[in-house]
Amino acid sequence: MPAGFHWLIAAQFLSALADNALLIVTIALLQEQGMAGWWAPLLKFALTIAYVLLAPAVGPLADAVPKGRLMTAMNATKTLGVVALFMHGHPVLAFAIVGLGAAGYAPAKYGLVTELVGPTKLVAANSWIEVSVVCAVLLGTVLGGGLVSDALRHTAMAAGCQALAAAWGVPLSSNLTLSLLVLLCVYAASGLLQWGVPDSRARYPQAAVHPVALLRNFVHSNRTLWRDADGGLSLAVTTLFWGVGATLQFTVLGWAHDTLGLPLAQAAYLQGVVALGVVAGAALAGRLVPLHQAKRVLPAGVVLGLLISTVAITHSLWLALPLLVLVGLVGGILVVPMNALLQHRGHQLLTAGRSIAVQGYNENLSILVMLASYAGLLALNAPIVPLMTGFGLVIATAMAALLIFKRGLLHARAAA
Repeated sequence: MPAGFHWLIAAQFLSALADNALLIVTIALLQEQGMAGWWAPLLKFALTIAYVLLAPAVGPLADAVPKGRLMTAMNATKTLGVVALFMHGHPVLAFAIVGLGAAGYAPAKYGLVTELVGPTKLVAANSWIEVSVVCAVLLGTVLGGGLVSDALRHTAMAAGCQALAAAWGVPLSSNLTLSLLVLLCVYAASGLLQWGVPDSRARYPQAAVHPVALLRNFVHSNRTLWRDADGGLSLAVTTLFWGVGATLQFTVLGWAHDTLGLPLAQAAYLQGVVALGVVAGAALAGRLVPLHQAKRVLPAGVVLGLLISTVAITHSLWLALPLLVLVGLVGGILVVPMNALLQHRGHQLLTAGRSIAVQGYNENLSILVMLASYAGLLALNAPIVPLMTGFGLVIATAMAALLIFKRGLLHARAAA
């Protein structure tokens, strides 16, 4: 990998670590404030909506300035969301601010990876990225679980943060306020690491900045990527996968509480179990699946949906644990090659920043639709087991349809 690549991995790992821990801490804040359970998925909804609304602008922005510098600025924006929680702002509004930073961070991060490494190393580079992201999910949920537990008060970290807060004159009114201070320190560490990320020196023609022109260019870019055979197929898979992943984050919490009787701090660790599997699957895909064979992993999507349905009807923690690892393993094997194929085609057809912005728009629109549907069903008191079972079956059916579509394309090419 090129010089400075691992600085990028480390910086984005810490930023994602704080994002995932912040979600658990903010869910605990909602519970502390006595808010209904359907508010929890709206946190992710508020974070994600920025990706959709800002998609026409963040791609050209990522291409217009050095991407490392943009990542630093967006990381600072995320910290403003934590500050809003400090100031007793509404948790959903605070997460919307974090989403503004995350929306600009993503095209800069993935675009820089595409610019720094060539096509032959793109699957391996994506494996590094996905493993680090999933490790951030794993450790972030563990960190979040620890930050919402009473054990935090008795740690050396708590003593250090309390001393720091006293020096700054920040009142620590609750255990969760202390947790937010810890997360501010993690975001700050990510910003420091960002200075080691190199400039790829890739430069693109200056694009029009008028809102109408930005929107027109984005619509054209979106249409171009969807109409490409490989680009459209990989975009469909990653769009479905990230919508599934975001919703699964909350369904696992709800299922663990309702079926296994686990509190939030322990249920959060089950998300970490899924993340362990994704790490293993991403590592295997990076080692065994070259870019030109990326489409061979599509059957894993059908298996993923069936595994989710199987977990839903499981009532034993010890049976659920290996099944959750398998869910993550299959997901990692599926998403890494598909993501690499999408980035490769997007870079060929568009630019690094624009292709990632299109990808982010579609994937996060999927997250919004799935989370809104999930929150609505929770508000209607839908039971979690049938909900999660049906969720898995819909995924399996959708992936089977994509497989049939792919085979139809191959037959059409052969006939031509």
